[in-house]
Amino acid sequence: MMVKQIELGKTGLQVPDIAMGVMRIADKSAAEADAVVQTSLDHGINFFDTADIYAAGKSSTTLGESLQRLNVTREDIFLQSKGGIILEKGQISGDGLKGPRYDFSKEHLIAAAEIELQRLKTDYLDVFLLHRPDTLMDPEQVADAFRELKAAGKVRHFGVSNMNPWQVELVQSALDEPLVANQLQFGVMHTGMVDSEFHVNMSDERSIDHDGGILAYSRLKKMTVQAWSPFQYGFFEGPFIDNPKFAALNDKLAELAGKYGVSKNAIAVAFITYHPAKMQVVLGSMTPSRLSEMMVADKVTLTNQEWYDIYFAAGNDLP
Repeated sequence: MMVKQIELGKTGLQVPDIAMGVMRIADKSAAEADAVVQTSLDHGINFFDTADIYAAGKSSTTLGESLQRLNVTREDIFLQSKGGIILEKGQISGDGLKGPRYDFSKEHLIAAAEIELQRLKTDYLDVFLLHRPDTLMDPEQVADAFRELKAAGKVRHFGVSNMNPWQVELVQSALDEPLVANQLQFGVMHTGMVDSEFHVNMSDERSIDHDGGILAYSRLKKMTVQAWSPFQYGFFEGPFIDNPKFAALNDKLAELAGKYGVSKNAIAVAFITYHPAKMQVVLGSMTPSRLSEMMVADKVTLTNQEWYDIYFAAGNDLP
């Protein structure tokens, strides 16, 4: 079964509601990398997400080489990358600047996008995201970079990651076109965006809005939320599937997996795709068998009650 399609932002483009993130692909052999890419394509997942800092660029290089070996037609896939973070000296252009830091200057963003084109062995990126917020950002420099990249045919659409509504608005204020996506962490065990929407006008811990209402904002602006690390709890603290720390949650996922004839992994993905925000889930597993389990999530149509049952089993509550 092929995955469902959603609109990417307000572009009119139809993309799969599951994307393949390749942050961890760099240490895979050619055969292993090809297996990951081919598994994605076999399930109708033709949207690949990377970033210039993943394995210091090797993740993008590995993906580009795999796409070439598999003779994938460029127009049949979507390639998305991110830029704006420097992790080490001379990472992008040999400029001798010390890292780590953010750099949203026009020169750096253009250089970041161009080196990604080389690594991915392509003439253009479908989407280029600003990788996390930078308080020193000058929106006009970002806009100049975006305009130059688009005019040269090197990037078709732009977005952000991990930004709150006012940060998005600041970037958007200088742009000629709408940002299409915001990549944000969300999953069964990382539900802050949802928690604060329930606990309005309250003083408990879940009422604290760390994100400025980013979920409702994204829906109003029709920006696609790309949910990263959907199987992690906390901030890269580890997976929750089959984790004894989350017995009640795994019991509920197993119950629903049995009902729908899929794995717990698929139910965890379905929890995200069921939300009416029409999020795009960014998977990161490098195990083809596990990916295949995750990628059939669209076979599942949860009920509202089942969604809430998962939410409660994860340790959440409602007012």
